[in-house]
Amino acid sequence: MSADVTKADQAGEPVAAGAQGAAQTSPTTPSGPPVGGGASRRAGGLTGFLSGPVGRNAGLVLALVLLVIVGIITAGDRFASPENALTILRLGSVIGVVSVGMTFVISGGGIDLSVGAIVALSSVWATTVATQTMAANYHWIVMVIAALVVGAVCGLVNGVLIAYGRMAPFIATLAMLAAARGLAEIIAKRRTQIIRERGFIDFFGGSVLGIPVLVIMFAIVAVVGWVLLNRTTFGRRTLAIGGNPEAARLAGIRVQRQTMYLYVLLGVACGIAAVMIMARTTTGTSTHGTLYELDAIAAVVIGGTLLSGGRGTIVGTVLGVLIFTTLTNVFTLNNLDTSTQAVAKGAIIVAAVLLQQRVSRTRSG
Repeated sequence: MSADVTKADQAGEPVAAGAQGAAQTSPTTPSGPPVGGGASRRAGGLTGFLSGPVGRNAGLVLALVLLVIVGIITAGDRFASPENALTILRLGSVIGVVSVGMTFVISGGGIDLSVGAIVALSSVWATTVATQTMAANYHWIVMVIAALVVGAVCGLVNGVLIAYGRMAPFIATLAMLAAARGLAEIIAKRRTQIIRERGFIDFFGGSVLGIPVLVIMFAIVAVVGWVLLNRTTFGRRTLAIGGNPEAARLAGIRVQRQTMYLYVLLGVACGIAAVMIMARTTTGTSTHGTLYELDAIAAVVIGGTLLSGGRGTIVGTVLGVLIFTTLTNVFTLNNLDTSTQAVAKGAIIVAAVLLQQRVSRTRSG
């Protein structure tokens, strides 16, 4: 069945079978060479390279290197210091975890606008007086479990509404965005809840061999996400659903259940992100996660995951997160306001989508 559902590309990043079918056959003359001559072969080879995983990732690495050069030129030692590099990684780790989860949902043909609100609600619920009292009486792991459970439940609600209630992902997650943010405000009474459990702060705020624990958590999530997407049946089913849900159903995949699982997975990722932002700020508040949906979708799209579904890349998502975090850091060091940063992010998203469409038309043509 896997041969009908998905095919692996050159770097082991799977895509839906239909995305590559036309590219694997080329007409030949009786003497052997492909029709179109050497120029067409060179153009096709370049286009194929750029649209493949190696070419996409190479382009992202080049963009990141250029940003680093710009940062060194404009901000000097303030940007080039090891401390600033760790700051970039630490800031990118939280949204990076959310982006890994978002990669699965978008690869499966969905979208989630509620991730920021779920992060906020998870952080608030995990830092209430009742939860912190239980953590003091037992162990701070109670706060972690609370955040993960809240995130998973929110993801489950999204998944059930979308998969079994047949609601459009945009509408269902937009409703969750409003409900989760509002519930977080009600629980916290629009106040910032301070974390008083020192064990929690010391553990997640610490470092191992000079590397912050938050960065290590992001790395672990990224590795697990890559394995899950590229080396398991779960990942193949996800891409099959994103590429063609009806074909996936006919191939024996339970599309509704798989779709529900994707949103639960993203909810758990939001719970992990909530734990990380709680450790970074030592607070839980309803304002956590503001515009995380924009940042996560932007990182995923820039990384090369198709908005229409059927192709996903965790490596690209990680690079996309690093690009946006580095860009924000460069803007901040050069005293550019947040409005300018938002405009730049919007322009980059539009450019990435247009590039995806152009590459798709070139390959299908």
